[in-house]
Amino acid sequence: MTLLRQHTGEVTGIHPSGTGHSSDVTALVECEKGPFFVKAFRNRPGGRRDSLVREELINPHVVPLSPAVLWRAEDEAWLAIGFEVIKGRPADFTPGSPDLPKVIDLLNRIGALPLPEVARDWPETRWNRYAADEAEAALFQGESLLHTDINESNLMFGTGRTWAVDWAWPTRGAGFIDAALLVFQLIGAGHTAEAAETLAAGCTAWAEADPRAIDAFAAASRRMYRRRADRYPDESWLEAMAGAALRWTEHRKVVANGH
Repeated sequence: MTLLRQHTGEVTGIHPSGTGHSSDVTALVECEKGPFFVKAFRNRPGGRRDSLVREELINPHVVPLSPAVLWRAEDEAWLAIGFEVIKGRPADFTPGSPDLPKVIDLLNRIGALPLPEVARDWPETRWNRYAADEAEAALFQGESLLHTDINESNLMFGTGRTWAVDWAWPTRGAGFIDAALLVFQLIGAGHTAEAAETLAAGCTAWAEADPRAIDAFAAASRRMYRRRADRYPDESWLEAMAGAALRWTEHRKVVANGH
């Protein structure tokens, strides 16, 4: 806590967050100069630290859709950033939820953000290895800024405000990808694949996408989630996403064998 003292002043309370599992520490810190929402990682080279660096770098370009980063603290052991605190709740993706139109609106607002120069060096590649071939992988490329972690916890709803939080791995890619990730989540929340696609059709990037690109992405995602679920059988959310991907590819009549 000494590391944060110059930014927080006297700390009066620390409330760990129930979300943000990719971070070593996520907590609401009540303090003399705050409060702040703090994310911190052990200061070791690699993906986890790099994701926090990316979140800090992208933040000026996604405010006010995201809470603002207010300070950064680093020493040999830790890297931490402090965000403004927002008052909101996670989105509800279940069928019939009144949040759903606002979810679509929020994804359209994300999709309308210009691609900042810093993100040009962050091409989306995570699905490439699961594509059937290089031609399919090329369909996932583009010039849109992507959030890539669309889920209920990362879309927050307050009084008259909505936010997309946890920009831990923004990338540059095909604009439909965030909407496609929403489809998986909607199916996992109880929607039929058809109903999920009907909702996603409200996203401009989805409506403008080549159906072949969506087919290829659905198939690649099915392969990816199946492999990860098999590798990490204790992670129930991976099995749920593998099931959602199966239902989606069946609806689209997409073959996703191999890999």
